[in-house]
Amino acid sequence: MAFPLRAAGNRTRLARVGVKIESMRLRLAMAGVLLCACASAQQALTLDQLLSFVRSAIKLKQPDREVAGYLAKLKLSEKLDERTVEELQGEGAGPKTVAALNELAAGSASLPQPQPKAAQPLPPPIPPPSPEEQQAVIREVRDYAANYSKSLPDFICTQVTRKYVDPSGKEFWGLETTITEHVTYFDQQEHYKLTLVNNQYVDLPHESVGGASSSGEFGSLLRLTLARKADALIEFDHWATLRKRRTYVFSYSISSGNSDYSIVWEKSQRIIVGYRGLIYVDRETHQVLRVTLQATEIPPTFPVQEAGTKLDFDYADIGGSTFLLPLRAEIRMRHGRFLSRNVIEFRLYRKFSADAKISFDAPTPDALPEDQTKEQPAQPKGRPPK
Repeated sequence: MAFPLRAAGNRTRLARVGVKIESMRLRLAMAGVLLCACASAQQALTLDQLLSFVRSAIKLKQPDREVAGYLAKLKLSEKLDERTVEELQGEGAGPKTVAALNELAAGSASLPQPQPKAAQPLPPPIPPPSPEEQQAVIREVRDYAANYSKSLPDFICTQVTRKYVDPSGKEFWGLETTITEHVTYFDQQEHYKLTLVNNQYVDLPHESVGGASSSGEFGSLLRLTLARKADALIEFDHWATLRKRRTYVFSYSISSGNSDYSIVWEKSQRIIVGYRGLIYVDRETHQVLRVTLQATEIPPTFPVQEAGTKLDFDYADIGGSTFLLPLRAEIRMRHGRFLSRNVIEFRLYRKFSADAKISFDAPTPDALPEDQTKEQPAQPKGRPPK
């Protein structure tokens, strides 16, 4: 029984020693700050030097009286304004320190304004790929798009559609409906089973949902955009980073005469329009990570005046193999001032088989975090994306 007591006593003594060591380190750090202030007192301080001293004292919780005493001995070479003093007070400067800062501000009123900080030089831009490289990538991406659907396995996934509307036209979005469906991809065909509406079980056909809708996420949008008969004008636009992958970003445009993209209004009016957008291509694999689409050449008399889509792809494991599959799509439309926005997520990919079990009562997955689809600037070699 004595051994645990001695062990506990040892731990207590060690803890006290640790506290003393940390306290000594803190005093040494504080002493370093004061030493710098004393040295600076012999010459006029810039505003940056003053701010550094006060903020260090706040961080180290140096006594208010001591900080104010050292400030009383300082001289400035630049003007200190009242707004800066208020900012330091908001950051935690004590009342005596604030009073001393106000004295410095009054005494420096006739001094010149602080010199603006020199801007940090931007990293040199990444040069665009050569025309030969661009054409080689475009040829490979066309072939990839033409065969994309054929390369996919049979699978099941959960599709969640969140429908937002804004009657004001100012993008004050309100969530109208959340729809959960099971998608079966079999023999290169998509089959939908509607399971939940606003987390309530339903037994309705896919077409009964109404409102803005889309299709083509599993290959046809890529194929139609990059098909040679579409005669898309494709040009390199910029470099980007998407989901930590360096990507070529190509712009494209397709005229209505070569387009297969249609907009349908209330099942009674249908038009074929042109469209333009961007294609994000993985630099390493030359696979498409994102395609955007904005409708063009919409007749002014047609009810829908704006229509656009953004479709993201990401890698998913199915049966032990990795495939690039739809991750998230966003579809926007405008009719007069009325705006609609559908955010569609594709989740829980798994292999399809005849005996695959589908659960129809699973809750709707939470929305994907924004950083999953946020574009970042491309960084020069050796500088990873932040």
